[in-house]
Amino acid sequence: MSTLGSDAILERMMTLHPKVIDLTLDRVHRLLAALGHPERNLPPVIHLAGTNGKGSTQAMIRAGLEAGGARVHAYTSPHLARFHERIRLAGELISEPALTALLDECVAANGGEAITFFEITTVAAMLAFARTPADFTLLEVGLGGRLDATNVVDQPRLTIITPVSIDHQQYLGETLREIAGEKAGIIKRGVPVVVGPQEDEGLAVIEATAARLGAPIFAHGQHWHVDEERGRMIYQDENGLLDLPLPNLPGPHQIMNAGAAIAALRLLGRDEAACEAAVTRAVWPARMQRLTRGPLAESAPQAELWLDGGHNPAGGEAVAATLARMPARETFLICGMLNTKDVTGYMRPLAPRVHRLIAVGIPGEPNTLPPEATRDAAHTAGINAETAPSVAAALARVVAENPQARVLICGSLYLAGQVLKENG
Repeated sequence: MSTLGSDAILERMMTLHPKVIDLTLDRVHRLLAALGHPERNLPPVIHLAGTNGKGSTQAMIRAGLEAGGARVHAYTSPHLARFHERIRLAGELISEPALTALLDECVAANGGEAITFFEITTVAAMLAFARTPADFTLLEVGLGGRLDATNVVDQPRLTIITPVSIDHQQYLGETLREIAGEKAGIIKRGVPVVVGPQEDEGLAVIEATAARLGAPIFAHGQHWHVDEERGRMIYQDENGLLDLPLPNLPGPHQIMNAGAAIAALRLLGRDEAACEAAVTRAVWPARMQRLTRGPLAESAPQAELWLDGGHNPAGGEAVAATLARMPARETFLICGMLNTKDVTGYMRPLAPRVHRLIAVGIPGEPNTLPPEATRDAAHTAGINAETAPSVAAALARVVAENPQARVLICGSLYLAGQVLKENG
């Protein structure tokens, strides 16, 4: 085994292929074959795709399954603070020795061939999952679905498609129809698919794919329904009605994510207790996460400090809806975004909810949008904006003006990860 730690091996992996994203499955299939096809020996797989909500939905499903005693593998991306967050083995984050050994093994099996960072690390996760006993494997798509490195399991137990919207057009297509087609690529012949709320154009593509493959479809608004009533969440499908607490993950959009998670749990034969655990015990950092400890929080003891990694127009709408339901309080955004995103589209729904935006860069991220460009996009969206050299400097400026302000750090999961690292 290499004497290098996992961080050093991961850094070396970044040089194995010149493109960060290159959608094809050929390299993944080659490496899986070299390792003896671990993807064929996974515990029953639940495969999730979608533009928004797949991470939260996965977290709720895991909470529901684990409440009933199930051992659950989970794969997600990107990570926030450390790569280990991407791989959860039977409920526990992968250890440093186990990760280092797996990465070494995958690098050796790859034999110096070209492969992307996401592809080889996804294969490493599958190798770990195949070797560790568990009851279920939750696989979250990295990008798209049809050609995503996770899409190598021929017969998952269940597939899930959360809301699809316009994002990553340079890889997935310019229209909602094209993007939905890529997401629908995870649907497998005869395998049930749970479908979250969709625009009509996207739903038509998903339904057509499911029909062609004979995949039973369980779609929001047709086969299952979920709403908030009198401070409770009401879920209903052909098996009956559930009266549950509201999700512990903040925001009205989480009701729909919870609905998809419950639909999945019901299809897996789980009971009401599992469904309640899904909405009350899920943990998913950087999705309207309240920061109450650490250096940042301590520097603004009277402020209400939040962190969110949403980064596309649908994410902006979800955050705006969450802010609209909070008690009135002067609200500031500290925002850093990538240059691949629809920045103005993200900000426009937030404009009526915020007093001012302070734009920052994302440290260590080559695709960060310069703070000045983020500021200008905010102006275009109708938000008063300025720049600051760092999140800490922006926060200090806010609390100097209003010590009791609500402050939301937002715009990118990469920024959220940096904040979580710096905030301990």
